[in-house]
Amino acid sequence: MEDEIDLKQLFGALWRGKIWITISALLFVVVGTWYAYTIPVSIYTANTEIVLEPEQQNVMDIESVVSGISSDQSALNTELRVFRSRTLIERLVRDLDLVNDPLFNGRLREPPSFSISIAKAYIRELILGPPPPALPPSERDIIDAVINAAISAINVTNIRGTSIFNISATTQSPQRSAEITNRLAELYIDDQIRVKLEKTEQATTWLSERVTELQLVLEEAEEKLKAFSSNTDLVSPEGLFALNQQLKQFRERRDALKASITTQDALIPQLSAALDTADYDRFVELANDQVFSRLLQRSQASEEGQTRLLEAQAVAVLEKKMQDAERSRSQLIAVERSTSETTARIKRQSDELAKVQQLQRESEANRLIYEAFLGRSKEANILQGIQQADSRILSRSVVPKVPTAPRRSRIVALFLVFGVFMGAGGVLLRELSQNTFRTAEDLEKITDTSVLGQIPVIPARKRSNVIKYLKEKPNSGAAEAIRNLRTSLLLANVDKNPQIIMSTSSVPGEGKTTQSIALALNFAQLDEKVLLIEGDIRRRVFKDYFKISSKDSFLTILAGKAQIEDVIHKDEELKFDILMGESSSVNAADLFSSDKFASLLKDLRGQYDRVIIDTPPVLAVPDARVIGQNVDAIIYTVKWDDTSHRQVIDGLKSLKSVNANVSGLVLGQINKRGMKKYGYGDSYGTYQGYYKD
Repeated sequence: MEDEIDLKQLFGALWRGKIWITISALLFVVVGTWYAYTIPVSIYTANTEIVLEPEQQNVMDIESVVSGISSDQSALNTELRVFRSRTLIERLVRDLDLVNDPLFNGRLREPPSFSISIAKAYIRELILGPPPPALPPSERDIIDAVINAAISAINVTNIRGTSIFNISATTQSPQRSAEITNRLAELYIDDQIRVKLEKTEQATTWLSERVTELQLVLEEAEEKLKAFSSNTDLVSPEGLFALNQQLKQFRERRDALKASITTQDALIPQLSAALDTADYDRFVELANDQVFSRLLQRSQASEEGQTRLLEAQAVAVLEKKMQDAERSRSQLIAVERSTSETTARIKRQSDELAKVQQLQRESEANRLIYEAFLGRSKEANILQGIQQADSRILSRSVVPKVPTAPRRSRIVALFLVFGVFMGAGGVLLRELSQNTFRTAEDLEKITDTSVLGQIPVIPARKRSNVIKYLKEKPNSGAAEAIRNLRTSLLLANVDKNPQIIMSTSSVPGEGKTTQSIALALNFAQLDEKVLLIEGDIRRRVFKDYFKISSKDSFLTILAGKAQIEDVIHKDEELKFDILMGESSSVNAADLFSSDKFASLLKDLRGQYDRVIIDTPPVLAVPDARVIGQNVDAIIYTVKWDDTSHRQVIDGLKSLKSVNANVSGLVLGQINKRGMKKYGYGDSYGTYQGYYKD
């Protein structure tokens, strides 16, 4: 995908820019070293360790009033806040006289000659005018500012999993840092003892007052118990138990009497009915009286005279039943009266017993509280003056010899890393912003056209020295590059040997003319008959390369004023012919589009093995597109690290639009130093041979 990052290309770009990255890193290391050893002020950190000795608390122990510190995390966090409390830090400030120390009192320091705050104040004064005069700070304001500075310089941490606190102070003075940590630890311990003493005094006073109050309460409770006991006929709990048993018996007797009365009330009407009807058998069954039963049996066995006796006996039985029922009712009333009296007596004695027991409990509770507070009061009096702190100094700080900041090596390392990143960023930015061609691979990839050759810069300051250089150094890198171009050109057209070759480019100054001359010289060295035509009749730069005095050109041939052999300049030293150009009033594109020019090229095919035409740039004028219709091969020159992507693409499109197919591209004027500068010198093996001349 196009939006994916090619890591190989990324690292390749970084590797090519390794020199710039190294320079950037070294530059930042120098700046970082200068900064680390000149700008920052050295600060020193001293450390003191305090260990807490937590104690188990007992709510009934006087030590809970002046208790030790718990070891849970919340208690440890609380102590961390105590260390940095303004009250404790103010004691430290006054004890060490930090108000008169310029390290903490900024008003005692000499103002800097320049700072950001001074610049802001100056700009604000220019814009808004001078500010109103400030009131002089009060003593309290100065002390508060010093306390803030001291709090900023002090750091207290709890070592994880322990009850140990580390007190550190960071200042510009090693002696002052050690003094602050040691003194703060001492003040913290003194503060613990002071707080305990204050709590002990408060507890003693409160306990004394409370003991007096509890003594009065106890005496009052005992008086109440004594008075109540003397005014009641309270029995013992055992007697109350006996009354309850008696009440139970009364209730059982009452229930039995009620049941008997109910039975008797139901029996008497039945007996009366049986007597009225003289149903003595039923009467016997209901009365269940043995005397009457025997009498009834005898009366049935004897004469009638016994009937009156039987009737009298039945009446007597009925009356007896009625008397029994009445007697049961009288007994029930007596039992119910006794039950009510016993119930009331039990309730009264229960209430009195409960009251006595409550008064006894209150009296006993007051006695216990009184004795407990009396004992605590005596303990508090004993504890006064023997209080100890819940912490101790585990390790006192010593005066540090080495500053803790700035960490100069770390600063230099950070500058080094930053320099590497800046260098890498610059290299990548340069790569991303690059719009020219530096490698043949990039040229082929972007244009989708093969590259036939790569020509280095010919080290000749003047154009007239180019041919001299190529002849005197036939084994130079430039000469070898031209041979490679010739070979690639011939192999690119295997099916048709390119006889007429056109050389062009996108814009002027890309080296196509030098390349055309060098290619003609190379073909001539193969004993081929070669003709070099100056097709750029607008600029006509051949005169800078060749010392030819004749003013005749191929335009003379097209005008019919001369023959080909009369106009062509034969150079015996170069072994190839030259056909110069000249300016014309006729438009060059129209001239090259004429049938006469096409006929001229046809005639030249019969006379020469190679005809090389040096044409104007494609984007400048349309001449190359016109000439390209009549040639066998087109080589398109791109200047190394100069011609933009858009220029090359537009030039190729313009040729393709008229069916003038480019045989291949040439990356020309490759600079040796530039290749190394961009990081291609080591990996671009093709040019290792070029750079030996």
